Amino acid sequence: MKKELSTEQTEELLGILKARFEKNKDRHKGIEWAGVLAKLNADAVKLWSLNEMELTGGEPDVVAHDQSTGEYVFYDCAAESPKNRRSYCYDHEALEARKEHKPANSAIAAAEDMGIEILTEEQYRDLQKLGKFDLKTSSWVKTPANIRKLGGAIFCDRRYDTVFTYHNGAESYYAARGFRGLLKV
Repeated sequence: MKKELSTEQTEELLGILKARFEKNKDRHKGIEWAGVLAKLNADAVKLWSLNEMELTGGEPDVVAHDQSTGEYVFYDCAAESPKNRRSYCYDHEALEARKEHKPANSAIAAAEDMGIEILTEEQYRDLQKLGKFDLKTSSWVKTPANIRKLGGAIFCDRRYDTVFTYHNGAESYYAARGFRGLLKV
């Protein structure tokens, strides 16, 4: 599959990202759009991944600038877990373990297909410092190997003005649970 956008798609995506960047300056204090734009224009594959985040309802936005690598970090900043990434079990192993009523995909596989990483619990908590997310939905987060080895997976949400971390069988899936991703550019 060709992971490249047309000129028109690129212009449209950059317009969306710039408007979101300017509207939500509190998410990226001290970061200038010109630096972000230069990085984006230099990497067609990363632009394709950001477009996938956008198309699936993630509303990606810059949340950090890693001074040591020069990379800008984008997180899914949609108010609720991205709409077109819900009803997935945790990973491929969990998907294969389901005998019937299999979901369309797994969170980990979908993230890999998009060229992004799933948020860790720590990153999810950092996101919640930038706003109130997942008030009605929940999001799978990267599960530690010891939990996954025992058949479980973890997810987070925000209720009662508090960020909660829960567990479930990795093969479970719900209409209100998706996943949030990140991309470094």
